[in-house]
Amino acid sequence: MEAFAPTPQVTGFPAEGRCGYYVEKKKRFCRMVVAAGKRFCGEHAGVAETDAEEENARKRILCPLDPKHTVYEDQLAKHLKKCNSREKPKPDFFIQDINAGLKDETEIPEQLVPVSFLSEEQLENLIKKLRKASAGLNSTLKDQIMSHPVLHDALNDPRNGDSATKHLKQQASILGNIEKLKLLGPRRCFVEFGAGRGKLSHWVDIALKDAEKVHFLLVEKVTTRFKVDGKHRKKNAVFERLQIDIQHLCLNKIPLLIEEKLPVVGIGKHLCGVATDLALRCLVETYAASCEERSEEPLAKRIKNDKTETEINTLAKEGNEKNVPEKWTPVAGIVIALCCHHRCDWRHYVGKEYFRALGLGAVEFHYFQRMSSWATCGMRRTSSEASNVTTKRKDNQNNESEVHGDNGYRMADDSADSLPGFLTVGERKKIGHLCKLLIDHGRMQYLQQKGFSPALQYYTDPLVSLENVLLTAVPNRSSSPETVA
Repeated sequence: MEAFAPTPQVTGFPAEGRCGYYVEKKKRFCRMVVAAGKRFCGEHAGVAETDAEEENARKRILCPLDPKHTVYEDQLAKHLKKCNSREKPKPDFFIQDINAGLKDETEIPEQLVPVSFLSEEQLENLIKKLRKASAGLNSTLKDQIMSHPVLHDALNDPRNGDSATKHLKQQASILGNIEKLKLLGPRRCFVEFGAGRGKLSHWVDIALKDAEKVHFLLVEKVTTRFKVDGKHRKKNAVFERLQIDIQHLCLNKIPLLIEEKLPVVGIGKHLCGVATDLALRCLVETYAASCEERSEEPLAKRIKNDKTETEINTLAKEGNEKNVPEKWTPVAGIVIALCCHHRCDWRHYVGKEYFRALGLGAVEFHYFQRMSSWATCGMRRTSSEASNVTTKRKDNQNNESEVHGDNGYRMADDSADSLPGFLTVGERKKIGHLCKLLIDHGRMQYLQQKGFSPALQYYTDPLVSLENVLLTAVPNRSSSPETVA
């Protein structure tokens, strides 16, 4: 909010029906609409010197809930009851820290220095531990770059810019992988974590056409503009948006899941760092574990409770049965595009047992997750290389930036720290990829222990996104993809 100042002598006049207060900082009149017979809007009426009577009668103060806006002092009590910044009642599916994982204070390290503050010897010891721990891992993942016909027209739209095309290519590949895992079928609830505008669910909905009993839960903790929720058809699919942090989301309390008891498919496009661990725990531990006592009878038997034999035969003729799992399972599958390992957190990480078995702990995890950013910011020069091109620094500023996610080039995240000069660009990128791989294999072991067959694969070209790894998982008793060792 701009600072209030007396109206100076200015030329020109405010637009008709608009506030007559001159905003010095913006060099123009306020554009807020005024009430009939008033000269100033509510924000400026209490401070404009030209309306002394109203100023003396009513005083505006900063809202105690959000100082970005003001309120009449004599209406404060009424305003606090309806202010958008007030604490709202928690929904039934909000359970504090239910997906956070156990907090072991003895394992959480004290304030650790940035990677750039480590000595060369300390950094070399960390890299040795990393290489030893990842020695048995296959660092070359399988290419699983796919597409889906429902996005054909959108991908070939000449109005698309580079950013839109990159988003669409990733959405098409994720959708193709969902279909390959036989998860794209009727009688399912798709839970999109980190939904944002909800575009991934939007394309899944279109691909499902007239599939029966399909539901979507779009999980996003912040208010999102330009959502595509209104474009979804309403006949066969139900969409519900949950504004909540995944850390506190209890799927068992969602009325839709309680009533329908549909298998859940967890999906996400670039689910950032710790959010991936929270989502995995939300699905396979918090939700699936509590559903163990539910009926394990074949899905076909449950369908008969709602449909006649004729309708079931019709479904079979249409070929829908190939996409229906033989038995009901709380979580039918998981398809998540991974992102931003440097924003992981030891407390929430699901692969702690995997790290401990390798002789690693919270300290090593902290530095490995920080060093993982080297995989996507390896274009930056070493200090010795940079000293030789000081005069060209401004011209090459864009080349010093990081390709991140879907958004093209941007300056590298602060988490990257200053990179050590004794490592080459290629070495840094390899170390960063090893850090990501090790963290992801901890997640895979967690899923295996929970009864899933997980896999990691490249789902898009690195020129589309450097964060191009897809984590998939299906229950062991269902058909599963090849597991990466």
